[in-house]
Amino acid sequence: MLNKNVTIATAAVTIALSTGLLFPSATSAQSFDRIYVFGDSLSDIGNVYEATDKENPPSPPYFKGRYSNGPVWVEYLATDLKLPLNLNNNFAYGGATTGDSQAVPLGVLAQIEKFKASKSTSDRNPLYIIWAGANDYLGGGTDTTVPVNNLTNAVQSIAAVGGKNIVVVNLPDLGNLPGTRTTERATLLSNLTAQHNRELAAAIDSLRKQLNADIKLKYLDVNSIFNQVGSNPSKYGFTNVTEPCLKQTIRCTNPDRYLFWDNIHPTTAAHKLLVELAYPTIKDESKSSFSIPQFTLVLTALILSILGFGLIAKRRKNSKNR
Repeated sequence: MLNKNVTIATAAVTIALSTGLLFPSATSAQSFDRIYVFGDSLSDIGNVYEATDKENPPSPPYFKGRYSNGPVWVEYLATDLKLPLNLNNNFAYGGATTGDSQAVPLGVLAQIEKFKASKSTSDRNPLYIIWAGANDYLGGGTDTTVPVNNLTNAVQSIAAVGGKNIVVVNLPDLGNLPGTRTTERATLLSNLTAQHNRELAAAIDSLRKQLNADIKLKYLDVNSIFNQVGSNPSKYGFTNVTEPCLKQTIRCTNPDRYLFWDNIHPTTAAHKLLVELAYPTIKDESKSSFSIPQFTLVLTALILSILGFGLIAKRRKNSKNR
């Protein structure tokens, strides 16, 4: 009788697994169907280029309106996620601040208003990327409260129109760029970066508690990624992480070995590496509402229940035969 019950338990578990009752499969998790991008030159794929009649950034030596020598990180990310990305869903402008400037370059808050005016009603599960703040400080700003509040408002604005998957990116060390690291503002910019990132992380944590539970708000720490690469460049294929490949109009012969393309912007190799290192944070990997420990408990309970019913049935049968 015990062997028979084990067989029944095994069959029941097999059915539960195959139907997703115990452990929903990866296909049950809804994947992203579109990507929307808001930010500055690190994410711009041609908005400033089009707005300036293809004069800025000059291409060549820049790549087709990107502020790099090739595709930028959101393009690599879209490819990895198998999502379309063009100027219809990328609102980032080179030189943009976090504010609501309506002039080119549009500020992030203005970019979001532009997006809302053209928002598609057919989107099922879009991914929203927000990365800005560098130009607020590189342009002379020293009050971190303003950019952080702007980014907080940006998240709330997206959530208000149904955004469920939002990634907010912090800043790399602005005092350690090729164009700033030897200037008198280097220390100030590094301090502003650190303060901005602390306040932004706290603001995102606070927002998670305020927003609906079905909104997935993620904080992408690119500062740690850049520091990681800078402290061990050879591990990631770089030989130069302090100088730009492009000096005035002369470019180096091996740009893929450089972290920076110009005095501020990374090479396309750095953009690609950023996605490789950041992908696990960005990708929606919620395969199931059950964790492994939960799954084990449910599985054990199911088997014990079936075995228990079998033992009760056996006792009843024995008592009838007496």
